[in-house]
Amino acid sequence: MNDAENTQNGETTASQPLEERVNNRSQRPTSDAFKAFMASNWAPTPQVTPARDAVADHAATRRRAISDKFAGLRLVVPAGPLKVRSNDCDYRFRPHSGFAHLTGLGLDHEPDAVLVLEPVEEGTGDDGGNHLATLYFRPLAGRDTEQFYADSRSGEFWIGARPTLAEFEARLGLRTAHLDELEMAITKNVGAPEIGGISIRLVRKVDENIDALVDTARYNTAKDPENLDLGELDALDELLSEALSELRLLKDAWEIEQMKIAVAATVEGFADVVRALPRAMTHHRGERVIEGAFFARAREEGNELGYDTIAAAGNNATVLHWTRNTGKVNAGELVLLDAGVEADSLYTADVTRTIPANGKFSDVQRKVYEAVLDAADAGFAAAQPGVKFRDIHTAATTVLAERLAEWGLLPVSVEEAISTEGQQHRRWMPHGTSHHLGLDVHDCAQAKRDLYLDGVLTEGMVFTIEPGLYFKDEDLAIPAEYRGIGVRIEDDILMTADGPVNLSAALPRKADDVESWMAGIYQDAEA
Repeated sequence: MNDAENTQNGETTASQPLEERVNNRSQRPTSDAFKAFMASNWAPTPQVTPARDAVADHAATRRRAISDKFAGLRLVVPAGPLKVRSNDCDYRFRPHSGFAHLTGLGLDHEPDAVLVLEPVEEGTGDDGGNHLATLYFRPLAGRDTEQFYADSRSGEFWIGARPTLAEFEARLGLRTAHLDELEMAITKNVGAPEIGGISIRLVRKVDENIDALVDTARYNTAKDPENLDLGELDALDELLSEALSELRLLKDAWEIEQMKIAVAATVEGFADVVRALPRAMTHHRGERVIEGAFFARAREEGNELGYDTIAAAGNNATVLHWTRNTGKVNAGELVLLDAGVEADSLYTADVTRTIPANGKFSDVQRKVYEAVLDAADAGFAAAQPGVKFRDIHTAATTVLAERLAEWGLLPVSVEEAISTEGQQHRRWMPHGTSHHLGLDVHDCAQAKRDLYLDGVLTEGMVFTIEPGLYFKDEDLAIPAEYRGIGVRIEDDILMTADGPVNLSAALPRKADDVESWMAGIYQDAEA
């Protein structure tokens, strides 16, 4: 039988579009009788107005700060679309951090949503600002529609209930509109300001469809489309991404509370890992046992992992971003665990501890560990209000250079090593000591250099301190006793007016305390 003869429901197999063939397996009925029956006899959806979210006022303050910077410009901040993992299976959705920050939405809300800040006369916008903000998204379809049971990406039958426009408006204190209205909202009156048009600033590379919509609107309204400088427009768009990133340099009270929630769950996850170590040491992929133990806590207490867990045993601990986690865990080795729980609000912790798999440091492991701890303490002591962010790194790495010199590993003096022309000590710690932390594990990454590395430590900043030493098995510049030892200690730090506060201090840091903590967990497990 040829394709033309192979028909079903009046359609040849060959003529069926590729994108529809994924639904062949569902054998979904298409009869009018089925559609009518599916649309009938459903209980009414409860009409309950939800309370205003605690984050709503904070998000409004953030939007006002952005409005002040971009008076007269239409601002477009997409959440982003679902991303395909394989065939018709999507990754778990996570909105763009700038969108989450300005709306207050976490969890899996809302694929394809877009926040638009529409310019108005100065001082007449939201909270006396220069814009009126509207959240465009696709609300829940009625149970009398085919989408209810036929759309596997957005239908309630498939993914559960979704908020209505009214519910989001009540929760967020933010205007809402159906996604069908978005194109007009973005493209209306676009053009040069001198002829009465409105210029757009877009957070690019989040949603390709929105990028294309804005680019098309710009092209269609340009005086000279053939000579339209897209590179210049991209640079102007980048100013919005930069501003959104810099806005997160200082956390408000709500954000700090979310960071504490994420860190507390992360501390519990580290204890779970210690409980799992005996089994990990018997498994051919013990690092995966560790990874799985922490992931379970992240899903139980939060939304997700803040980033891929590094569960590195032995020489794998000298690989800075070892996320394969396929190695064995041997009793005499160190285990470097770099992991963070992302709270439902999408704020993440980022903590590292290096622990002995069998609960006891060897002499050389302890020596390396304590050198890293001394470096971390030096960085913490240097992290005072008014000090430059980069000074944390200088303080920590200077201690490491001194220890390496004491051990006879540095080929030059400490003074030469820490000079700009030297840096030989960085062979064993090539990464930075600190980064900002928040909605992204490497938060505020698009901030200008003078506000980041050269920025001044200010109340409300949250950042890491994470020195390390990494002595690879194959490193012939060091004695054999050091090889295969990787140590990093990382804590999450809140800057207050009175100085730094270690949010992750509940996890033991001193070598003796680490051993006692592990022994206590092992004893509880055996009891």
